[in-house]
Amino acid sequence: MKKPKILTIDDDPDILDVLDLTLSEHYEVFQAADGKQGLEAIHQKMPDLIICDNMMPVMNGRDFCKKIKSDVLLQHIPVIMLTGKGEVKDRIGGIEAGVDDYMVKPFAPDELLARIKMILRRTESSLDANALTHLPGNTSIMDELQVRIDKGGPFAVGYADLDKFKVYNDKYGFQKGDAVIRELARLLILHVREVGGSDSFIGHIGGDDFVFIADDNKIDAICKKIVEEFDTKVPSFYNDEDNKKGFIVGKDRQGNEQKFGLLSVSIGIVSNANSKITHVAQVAEIGAELKKYAKSFENSNYVRDQRQS
Repeated sequence: MKKPKILTIDDDPDILDVLDLTLSEHYEVFQAADGKQGLEAIHQKMPDLIICDNMMPVMNGRDFCKKIKSDVLLQHIPVIMLTGKGEVKDRIGGIEAGVDDYMVKPFAPDELLARIKMILRRTESSLDANALTHLPGNTSIMDELQVRIDKGGPFAVGYADLDKFKVYNDKYGFQKGDAVIRELARLLILHVREVGGSDSFIGHIGGDDFVFIADDNKIDAICKKIVEEFDTKVPSFYNDEDNKKGFIVGKDRQGNEQKFGLLSVSIGIVSNANSKITHVAQVAEIGAELKKYAKSFENSNYVRDQRQS
């Protein structure tokens, strides 16, 4: 069974050593010396829980916690803050910043392990979410679609995924592939919420497949922003050599070696503006069909269902 990942952040090497000795038997532990390094480590390894000191150079524990709790892709990660006995005022500030629990130094190892176990169990049970992005998962997606259908008002659903992604994963590895998926999730969250407003919805089906729901009269503008910004970020996913060539060599699903262009995103839009939608399976079926058509083009794009009932 895979061990949960815990990030420990402290500028005192002795504290980091004690934490490593306490946790490493049960968890995969990685370390950082301050909040700034901690943020960099999070984006590389995406921990299940963070233990950080309150008083640190460069970025203290309170500012670090505020930073991750303001990020929609990181705010689910629970934070245990280590404090000195007399830091009551700092603990209050930490609570305001979103800290999930406190341990006073010096701490009892058994108590720390018990608290970690409790918090991880509570976090896991509260999430119907994709493990990589922590966006709502399939159950929430189905429920949200059903609510929209039952209401009967106008809505549109975008089905988005990445093109040439398997070949990219094969060459650059799953860690890089996961980073691309998280970047796409960020773009979806940013533009769906920015343009679609509070009534919009974003879900992660799995892998590089996403769903978002918004008003029919807003979804084209959302798709346009996602496509344009994703294309500007694509070069950062590749090394200089592959960027210069504009392609990578890999094997297709039949095992044949060929050239593949750089990553792109395809979106299919399903709307009840012109067609009557009566059940969730109908939305998924049309969305898959449209996405397949969108993928027939080389570059990032979105297509809309033009058929009328």
